[in-house]
Amino acid sequence: MNQGRYDTAGSPEGEWEPGSEESVLANELGVTNPDLMDQIELDGLNYLYQSVYESVTEDETLGMEDLVAWHKEWLGGIYAWAGQYRTVNMSKNGFPFAAAAQLPRLVEELDQVIQGSTPCLDMTDEDLISAIARVHVEFVLVHPFREGNGRIGRLLADIMALQAGKPGLDFSSWDQDRKAYFAAIQQGLGEEYGLMEAFVRQALQDAESDAS
Repeated sequence: MNQGRYDTAGSPEGEWEPGSEESVLANELGVTNPDLMDQIELDGLNYLYQSVYESVTEDETLGMEDLVAWHKEWLGGIYAWAGQYRTVNMSKNGFPFAAAAQLPRLVEELDQVIQGSTPCLDMTDEDLISAIARVHVEFVLVHPFREGNGRIGRLLADIMALQAGKPGLDFSSWDQDRKAYFAAIQQGLGEEYGLMEAFVRQALQDAESDAS
């Protein structure tokens, strides 16, 4: 889980599980081993994917209410703050995500972006790529949750692709060049999404190749 990738301050959300040597966030299970927590989170994520895949329809408009519910379903038995917007400021590699104090306004704006981009039924490939790229970048920049933003963001991208009749994305290319991926996220600060569109296009192509 490598919680050290983020800097946080000033809230119970920033507390570590006693005995974990600051490698596992304070949790409801008393887990101190980071590898075990990684596996617990992964198992829960797999269940969440199955649940969401079975429940979301191709013509359904999605919004932050849905993502909050997904987050709660996934991590609700692990962290007390699951399904809640974070109250701590967070940064990664010196890059600050949206300030916690600004989240109420930014989440409302993000909700409008997601609702305006879904459902993806009947979208052309290029319209789908544009919609996923914008939604993913804006979601990661806002970073509404204490933990799990990237994984919830990928689930949303998958659901958008499925609504358009595509397979779930193959994120291999995103993982192979994390520096370029993060640069694509940062480009969104200027409301430019071209770099992320290239990542989404590749992920769609790889997914379709995998399915053939």
